[in-house]
Amino acid sequence: MTLLTLVLLVWSHVANAETPRIATVDWTIAETLLALGVTPVGVAQTDAYREWVGAPTLPAEVADIGLRAQPNRELLAQLSPDRILISPMFSTLKPSLERIAPTSTVALYTPGSDLWTRLEKATREIAAFVNREERADTLLASLEAHLAELRDGLSDAAKARPLLVVQFMDARHVRVFGDHSLYNAVMQRLGLENAWQRETNYWGFSMVGLEALAGLDDARLVVVDPMPVGVEERLETSALWQHLPPVRRDDVLTLPPVWSFGGAPSARRFADNLTQALHEAPRTAAHREAPDA
Repeated sequence: MTLLTLVLLVWSHVANAETPRIATVDWTIAETLLALGVTPVGVAQTDAYREWVGAPTLPAEVADIGLRAQPNRELLAQLSPDRILISPMFSTLKPSLERIAPTSTVALYTPGSDLWTRLEKATREIAAFVNREERADTLLASLEAHLAELRDGLSDAAKARPLLVVQFMDARHVRVFGDHSLYNAVMQRLGLENAWQRETNYWGFSMVGLEALAGLDDARLVVVDPMPVGVEERLETSALWQHLPPVRRDDVLTLPPVWSFGGAPSARRFADNLTQALHEAPRTAAHREAPDA
C-alpha cells in the first residue's frame, strides 16, 4: 500500500466519521440536510421531492427508498445508513426502521409551540446529527438577514393589502394557510398581513370550499402551485371562482411550488417568490396533484 493510498483511506474514514450516512423519509429533513451541505444516502419519493420541494436540488446519486409512508426496508438495509431521520408524522415506522439503523424523530410542526422557534430548533437538531452545528447557525442567521432585507425592500403599496394564501386541492376546495403555517411565519417577518384569521389545523391550514373566500373582499389572492390536473381549466368556467372579489379585479398572484410544510430552505424560497410576485405579473399555474404533508 502506497503512502498516498493510506492517506486517502484515513481521510475517507475521518470524513465518514464526521458526516454520518443519513437516510430520511421526510422531505423537510432532506431539504435541511442539503442546505447544511450534507447529501443523504436515501430519500423517499425522490421524483416527488424534485417536483414539490425543488430546492435545494436533490443530487441524482441519492437513492429513492420508496414511499414516504412505506419505505423499502430491504433497500434501506443495503444502503447501510448510520442513522434514519423521521418526523412525527411517520412515527409508526420507527420500530421497523430501528432494526436497520438508529432512528431519530425531528419535529417541526408541534401543537402549542411557535413555528419559527421550532424551525430553528429542528434545524439545529438535524445539524447535530451530521456535525454541522456551525453551518446551522450560519444558515439561520443568513435567513433572518435575508428576510429583513426583503421586508425593507417592499413598498408600502405591496404591504397595504392583506394576503390570502391558498393551494388548490380540486376545483372547489383549497388549503388556506394561516396561523401555525410556514407561509404565515414568513409573511409575519416580511411585514405582510395574512387575511385568513380563522382557526387552522396542526399544519397551519384550513380546508375550505371556495365560497369561504367570498367575504374577504380586500384580500389579494396568492395561489401556490402546483395545481391538480385539470383544475385551471375548470376554474375558467367556474362562476364561483370568477365572482371572487380578487379574481374579478385581477388581483391574483401565482407562485411556483414551495413545500408548505418545509423548513428554513422552503421559508427562504417562499419569501423570495412572494416578494418577487408582488412586483411582477402573475405566473401561469402548473398542473400537478397535491400530496399530503
